[in-house]
Amino acid sequence: MAHSLAIPRWTQVVKEHPDALAAIACGILLFCGWLSLYWGWLGLGLLLLFAAYVIGGYESAREGLTTLWKERELDVDLLMIVAALGAAGLGLWRREYYLIVDGAVLILIFAISGALEGYAMQRTERDIRSLMSLSADTARVLLHGQEQMIPVAKLQVGDRILVKPGELIPTDSIIVEGYTTLNEAAITGESLPVEKTIGDEVFAGTLNGYGALQLRVHQPPESSLIQRVIQLVKQAQTEAPPSQLFIERFERGYARVIVVCGILLAILPPLIWGWNWEITIYRALIFLVVASPCALMAAIMPTLLSGIANGARQGILFKSGAQLEMMGKVRAIAFDKTGTLTTGKLQVVAVIPADGVTQEEVLQVAAALEAYSEHPIGEAIVQAGNEPHRRRERREEKIENVLSHPGLGISGEIDNQEVRVGKATFVCEERPLCQRVLGKSSQRLEAEGKTVVWVARENQVLGIVAVADTVRSQAFQIVSYLKHLGVEQIVMLTGDNERTARHIAQDIGIDRVYAGLLPEDKVNVIRDLQKQYQTVAMVGDGINDAPALAQASVGIAMGAAGSDVALETADIVLMADRLDKLVAAIRLGRRSQSIIKQNIVFALGFIVLLLIANFVGNITLPLGVIGHEGSTVIVTLSGLRLLRN
Repeated sequence: MAHSLAIPRWTQVVKEHPDALAAIACGILLFCGWLSLYWGWLGLGLLLLFAAYVIGGYESAREGLTTLWKERELDVDLLMIVAALGAAGLGLWRREYYLIVDGAVLILIFAISGALEGYAMQRTERDIRSLMSLSADTARVLLHGQEQMIPVAKLQVGDRILVKPGELIPTDSIIVEGYTTLNEAAITGESLPVEKTIGDEVFAGTLNGYGALQLRVHQPPESSLIQRVIQLVKQAQTEAPPSQLFIERFERGYARVIVVCGILLAILPPLIWGWNWEITIYRALIFLVVASPCALMAAIMPTLLSGIANGARQGILFKSGAQLEMMGKVRAIAFDKTGTLTTGKLQVVAVIPADGVTQEEVLQVAAALEAYSEHPIGEAIVQAGNEPHRRRERREEKIENVLSHPGLGISGEIDNQEVRVGKATFVCEERPLCQRVLGKSSQRLEAEGKTVVWVARENQVLGIVAVADTVRSQAFQIVSYLKHLGVEQIVMLTGDNERTARHIAQDIGIDRVYAGLLPEDKVNVIRDLQKQYQTVAMVGDGINDAPALAQASVGIAMGAAGSDVALETADIVLMADRLDKLVAAIRLGRRSQSIIKQNIVFALGFIVLLLIANFVGNITLPLGVIGHEGSTVIVTLSGLRLLRN
């Protein structure tokens, strides 16, 4: 029974990771074949190496031949096959079987590269599945006064739907009856609930608060904001960046030149100058072996893999080597505000009491009523009131007649005294001189982007409490470091109001602020930045950041606080949820870029030397192989330098 259950699991692994399994199998067969030749088991060794050629080189041969047949283009895949088969043919012809091993090594390198590329391509499907989970599957439609559950996809413009407290909004709609607060973090990323009433638009994927709503569908479900987010992620992840297109063109041009030169070297000298055919073909095959891009491949991939391992030790997860290299080219960085530059949690940041009242008294009175509220502002006040250094001993209070006033505040009686906590218009409604007491302080706090809560008892204003999403302690220092590293532009993207955003940006040194943005607006800002600065990084943590993370040259997600969609969409994840790791990631990217350039220059230089030696006839095939493999080992060891911190 256990054996039968294992079959589908292995089948699924083979289906999902064929390239990786082919590379592993090729490596094992290559190693076993080499051992067999070393021990003198010629037949077994050749058989194992033949299997390594077939398993490891099948996909590259298929892609190379397909490109040749359909596009009339030569690429590096086909060049690798030609070089490997040439080495194998020479090995069999001259009975120098180590050449067959050399050809198998070439195939193994390309098989590993293909496996890494295949892994990166699987991200898009996971991203879309995560986004789709945000939407409700069914909606409660009102038909002739009765409720009926139907699939969201079948909703039509004009349908009336009912959404109860705690439920997701099924599709973008207009409120026709009811009042509530909505958690729009999935769309705007902001932690504060938004008050909604008749005539307001609500978005699919947002969470209804305490009030039942009747909604009118005003556009097809497939046109909802969350569906547009999904489409933006698809579009941004399927567009090939210019650097990738350039590399593909370079590979094909390189392969075409090498193959044509190899053919000409094998044919023209005997025809024109009467050279010996055997010697000429021998030189042509040496040319193909020493000119193969193995050293160039090793100049890049080991360096990037070492950088990825180094980053993992520091809590920086690079999802692909290309993004590690891209980090070294970043010229502009866009930050989401809530949960990225700020903690994403509301806290009491100031308590200003009236004359003759203590801060502790203001907090304790406010917390006594807010304990009956589930509003995030109330929770922050209760938490502050329960802090040990603010708690004061008091007798048991009699709290009764507590009423919630949506959008205004909360009222009740404490020891038979009327208490109000909330907005100034609500608290000061029956107190004409109320705002004169702390009006200037309230205006100053609101100008700083803080939410001000007034507290009054009977006819006396006790004080005001300021609540805000606090800036991360490292934010100012990190922005300064980034500018010191040469990042030319640092901007903030947020769905919050401009006043709050600008105050935070001013405190931490942000260059530009874009406020009141929806997800698609953030994408447009990233595109504009890319036109000006080419390589742009986006740092975010919320679902609403997913399209911008996908559009950016490098998407960076805050790991501990980040949503699942942000983590899946981003190219880099800061697992420790620390902004200082962003600086480390840029430094690591720049080091990798420097080492790669050094390796490429060395690899190309060594190839040129080997080619010159081959042309003047001062190199044999074994020396060519040694030089080729030696340069590969050198650049590989050079890349491993990035393992050091």
